[in-house]
Amino acid sequence: MPPIQDMTSAASASRERPAEPSDDAALLDALQHQVAVFARRAEQTRLGGVGQVRNSMDRAAYLLLNRLDREGPMGVKALAAGMGIDSSTVTRQVAPLVDTGLVKRTSHPEDGRAVVLQLSARGLARLDEVRSSRRELMAQVTEDWSEEERDSFTALLTRFNGALAARAARIPATDQDAGGEEHGRAGGTD
Repeated sequence: MPPIQDMTSAASASRERPAEPSDDAALLDALQHQVAVFARRAEQTRLGGVGQVRNSMDRAAYLLLNRLDREGPMGVKALAAGMGIDSSTVTRQVAPLVDTGLVKRTSHPEDGRAVVLQLSARGLARLDEVRSSRRELMAQVTEDWSEEERDSFTALLTRFNGALAARAARIPATDQDAGGEEHGRAGGTD
């Protein structure tokens, strides 16, 4: 399957050439370009979904709610470690979720002095609504893809994100900025 071109304009599309598989540098250049285009398009649309729910939940909130749904109640430190970001960032991102009732603070089941974050019933309902909208967007964007193509793309994107997360885990904190990001690349595992 030929690489997907950036269709920003007809002129730029005509200047781009698919990389020859034998030319590793050109292939890696095409890959980094497509990742950059994807990042820009994802930010432009925020991959927020369709209908009234479109763009109604920011990326940080979605990822936090998703993790709490998948893994259950947890403390700020565990949540931060699992997402590859620092505790202060999680605290700042969770505050509006608590204020709006999507997340609740509860006592740790084994240590009543400790506090854990838990997805509320309202948070789960909201997450389900956003997931449904985003699922519909993914269905529309890939409507002419075969099930095998969707599966392959998902597997490769998951592998790519895993490799980025593993790389981020190996980078010393001094090489990262205060937001948990290395200069020029996104950090975190989600």
